[in-house]
Amino acid sequence: MEENDFVSIWLEESGNPAIAELTQLNLDLAGKAAKTLADQDLTENDLAVAVDINPDEIKRWLAGRHPFSIKTLKEISAALTAAAANSPLAP
Repeated sequence: MEENDFVSIWLEESGNPAIAELTQLNLDLAGKAAKTLADQDLTENDLAVAVDINPDEIKRWLAGRHPFSIKTLKEISAALTAAAANSPLAP
């Protein structure tokens, strides 16, 4: 891009609204997931085992520092739904 490109200058000065929105959505989702875990008396480690993911990755997700993929969202949803139904967590 050109050094004086209007779009580049605007993005540098004001940020990218789409990225800001996605970041906020990730934070909101992470908060809801953490609340659901707490409501179900589950730990981050319980979720990590249920979705077969490294616990450190779960911590990054729940801190909102790592984006959720559609596959991950489905796995987390299934695990939390199983917990809400009082059935054992399963991948």
